[in-house]
Amino acid sequence: MALVEMVMPKMGESIMEGTVLKWLKNVGDTIEQDESVLEVATDKVDTEVPALQGGVLKEILVQEGDVVAVGAPIAIIATNGEDTAAPATPAATEAPAAPQAAAPQEAAPAAASAASVAKLDKPASGRFYSPLVLNIAREEGISMEELEYVPGTGSEGRVSKKDILAYVESRKNAPAAPAAQAPAPQAQAQQQVQAPAVQPQATPAQAAVKPAASVGGNTEIIEMDRMRKMIADRMVESKRISPHVTSFVEADVTNLVNWRNKWKDVYKKREGENLTFTPIFIQAIAKAIQDFPMINVSVDGSNIIRHKDINIGMAVALPSGNLIVPNIKNADQLNLNGLTKKVNDLANRGRMNKLTPDDLAGGTYTISNVGSFGNVMGTPIIMQPQVAIMAVGAIKKKPAVIETPEGDLIGIRHFMFLSHSYDHRVVDGSLGGMFVRRVADYLEQFDVNQAI
Repeated sequence: MALVEMVMPKMGESIMEGTVLKWLKNVGDTIEQDESVLEVATDKVDTEVPALQGGVLKEILVQEGDVVAVGAPIAIIATNGEDTAAPATPAATEAPAAPQAAAPQEAAPAAASAASVAKLDKPASGRFYSPLVLNIAREEGISMEELEYVPGTGSEGRVSKKDILAYVESRKNAPAAPAAQAPAPQAQAQQQVQAPAVQPQATPAQAAVKPAASVGGNTEIIEMDRMRKMIADRMVESKRISPHVTSFVEADVTNLVNWRNKWKDVYKKREGENLTFTPIFIQAIAKAIQDFPMINVSVDGSNIIRHKDINIGMAVALPSGNLIVPNIKNADQLNLNGLTKKVNDLANRGRMNKLTPDDLAGGTYTISNVGSFGNVMGTPIIMQPQVAIMAVGAIKKKPAVIETPEGDLIGIRHFMFLSHSYDHRVVDGSLGGMFVRRVADYLEQFDVNQAI
């Protein structure tokens, strides 16, 4: 019998950790290869983690609610193969012994700091800290007691990288900072006196954005779920980062409405799938991005990063009612049929809560269909680190002037509003306005003779 470590898998680009939501198997249960063992939440999506090898779940190394770094062991599985993996486990546990042996050669304060940070995995308050936050705390000599006072803006009050770096900066600039950096061996009473001296630095800002709520007998208090907290944090962050400007264009989409009405039943019968307007909108946006590549950028400090890949995100409803934005990679390389397949696949998997972190990573531009709710226009919030997003409104019939060789006539046409929100740091009004106008041109000039 061999003992094999099951580790936290890499679940997408830029994802370095995950939170264990629920174990689907108990110790002693038999596990088939590729069978789901636990549910993990990342900052992008909740997903199930399958076993890479079959066997018996021997030991669970992390508990529900723990934040685990990618690559860290989470369970031990006993397999029926030769005991080839067994030596790897002791080696993994012996690896940290080398630094411990060298610890006496280091200064006493450094050893004390490392010891206090090591305890932060299970602080007395029950608060969780990511490995990245713990590493920063160790490097800056922040003790467990002091870290408890750092305000967190993440999910359930977690301290994010931004929070700890902001605290470190304020700690350096604050007059009381030297006192707060007292070494761990000092008396506990001194630490308790020093900690409140640091806390007021962040308290006024926190109080300013969290006014007391007025509740009464006719008031119901509903706690946000984890996804809603995440969305709230990201929306506030996007408005803080990007100065939003929105331009509007009304497009005559009569041709594409008539074309879809002609083909939707044929496509449904042939492919067994719906032919919606969304892939047509995405195709027009992809063409316009090729014409205006500076819309397909992101900002890193004072640098503008221009992306060659055109990965267009689309809002999809989850079973909880929350919205999530998976991406169609290289949308410019797909024809209308290929885009329709991709749109339907992402929408269906979103409804079944089967999207993966890779589905959500790498987006360079986003479309939001507010028309599906009957809204004629909207002012969407940019998905960071992108610099623009487009909302498409409901298609409405309107009387319009139709130009003919014989003169102008009044007719009934189909119109829709396009709302283009963009980051005014790098997208000026001329570029933002020309881009949405170009998208409208592609929709108005839709080829009604094409097949799908």
